[in-house]
Amino acid sequence: MTEKEKNIGRILLGAGLIFAGISHLSFARKEFKAQVPDWVPLKKDDTVVYSGIAEIALGSALALGGKHKRTVGKIAAAFFTAVFPGNISQYTHHRSAFGLDTDKKRFARLFFQPLLIWLALNTTE
Repeated sequence: MTEKEKNIGRILLGAGLIFAGISHLSFARKEFKAQVPDWVPLKKDDTVVYSGIAEIALGSALALGGKHKRTVGKIAAAFFTAVFPGNISQYTHHRSAFGLDTDKKRFARLFFQPLLIWLALNTTE
């Protein structure tokens, strides 16, 4: 991957995280609650708000780049790993959200999380 491609990927990933974070705090809040596993010890709404704030912060840091971009990429990859159980929970509990209204669609979505992890790591090296 060229440096230009890395920068474009990193900025797009950052913008996507910022958008997702804003949607956590506003118009998609109810749908994000459907992804919070029942075993999370916080209220579902609090979990959605905190993860939204984290996504805005991570997205901003990714988009801006800077001398700590490699560390931010590792933190973003860890975040994507940490929220993956929410995607699994949505699938295993048959919860519809974001147009994922069948088990087939919810299952297919699981394969996008490794791509996000890969992007976070490989656009910040």
